Amino acid sequence: MSNFPRRDDWVLQPLYQYQGFWYFQDYLVGLLAAQENFKPQPSDIVLCTYPKTGTTWLKALAYAIVTRSKFNDSENPLLTKAPHDCVPFLEIDAARNASNRDPEIPLVATHIPYNSLPTSILESGCKLVYLCRDPKDVLISMWHFLRGKLPEGIDKDSYINLNNSFEIFCEGISSNGPYWDHVLGYWKARVESPEEVLFLVYEDLKKDTVSNVKKLAEFMGYPLHQRKRNEGGATNHRFVQFR
Repeated sequence: MSNFPRRDDWVLQPLYQYQGFWYFQDYLVGLLAAQENFKPQPSDIVLCTYPKTGTTWLKALAYAIVTRSKFNDSENPLLTKAPHDCVPFLEIDAARNASNRDPEIPLVATHIPYNSLPTSILESGCKLVYLCRDPKDVLISMWHFLRGKLPEGIDKDSYINLNNSFEIFCEGISSNGPYWDHVLGYWKARVESPEEVLFLVYEDLKKDTVSNVKKLAEFMGYPLHQRKRNEGGATNHRFVQFR
């Protein structure tokens, strides 16, 4: 770690550069563990995001889709757990302890840039879902998040100033940044392999949630139109709605 380029712009922790991107130390250790140890299944679906681009929402939607026939409406874990507890992060949980994954749920999430994903993922045929967001909103969300991590009683503007944060974010110095390099890596992968990579936009998902959720479900192999046979053998068509 001491040999990697280092920046201290975000005050809380230093950022280290690895394979062209910047990481807080704990995430970088997890990334290295993921590259070394993670063994995906071909049926896995990897939810890929830059931090603060809608990760929690994407996890909730994907989890609700793939488990809708596994749980009754009143039993779904999303009713009592946060999406982050239902879908493990590759670089935080899954790569360090495989037991953190439910073998029946083919979902794992990551902030890792495309070109730094474990080779095992790229060679396995896993499907990747990427969600991007307007960078102005990403910066503001990240700024509030990091300020919230500061201890009580500290002058937050002295430590994490918005003007300084804007400048270093534009320079590309941020967790898992540069931001546009992160987005571009997955966009290029989508162009080259549309059957393996779905590229979603946060603002589109917010504006037209239904059609984008249907697109997500179809891509993951869990289309929202499904057939269900009743006890008499007849076939019913059911459309699953999300509240």
